[in-house]
Amino acid sequence: MPNLKEVRTRIESVNSTKQITSAMKMVAASKLRKAQNAIITMRPYAAKLHELMKNLSRAVSDGEGSTGQYTGHRDFEKVLIIPVTSNRGLCGAFNANVIRATVRLVQDHYSVQLAQGNLRLYCIGKKGEEFFRNRKYSVIGSGSYLFDNLSFANITPVAAGIMDDFAAEKYDQVIFVYNRFKNAGTQVLTTERFLPVELPEVVDSQIGFETDYIFEPGKDQILNEIIPKTLKIQFYKVLLDSFASEHGARMVAMNKATDNAAEMLKELKLSYNKARQASITKEILEIVGGANALNG
Repeated sequence: MPNLKEVRTRIESVNSTKQITSAMKMVAASKLRKAQNAIITMRPYAAKLHELMKNLSRAVSDGEGSTGQYTGHRDFEKVLIIPVTSNRGLCGAFNANVIRATVRLVQDHYSVQLAQGNLRLYCIGKKGEEFFRNRKYSVIGSGSYLFDNLSFANITPVAAGIMDDFAAEKYDQVIFVYNRFKNAGTQVLTTERFLPVELPEVVDSQIGFETDYIFEPGKDQILNEIIPKTLKIQFYKVLLDSFASEHGARMVAMNKATDNAAEMLKELKLSYNKARQASITKEILEIVGGANALNG
């Protein structure tokens, strides 16, 4: 039977933990609401802009034989992977899933580039950065500070730098690995190509039609405005998705932790009452035994 003092200490400890996890759940729920509104508002605009960019790129490539600096086809010899994790833990398998998917992606598709030293990682989130740096991956930079004040203005220099490196043929392919927000309890692990821009397939005349555009003032000028802006919006959307997913995962994790603490408290209180009852019974037996000895 456990010691009464030990059980009381454990009850106090678990109760303190329960209060902390409950408070963290409420904080995560509050932050989730704001992050969820941001990503839901952004998605229709980003999707339509991305569709427009691909159609314009297709029109230019069909008409002039040039797909631009962000849409050209290359051999994927030099690859940049951008895993998006969180800066803090206590969010379940949120970070582990991204890290595991990134490692699997490298092993399954880019093992040759890794062996040749042509694979680079740009980690957004301290958890991913710590993991890959400790395992000697070639980490060229960190965007962990972006989550401190997540806004389009703050991510624009990072996105522009990566786009410039791609245009200068420093990389042949750029890939995101992140959690896409579905709802508060569900995050969809996603691997998404950022660069080069994927052009739509040629549309079958029997099932649809290809959009015809009249360009004013000119194709090159329009594409030079549309494509960079769309890519920066896509970059921003990925971070918004991951940010909302992080708070959803943390809220669920803290809710489960609070429930587990409540269950543990029930068991500990039952154990405490049993130990207390046994202690009282033992004391009564000792008193009765002593009285009988005196009478005898």
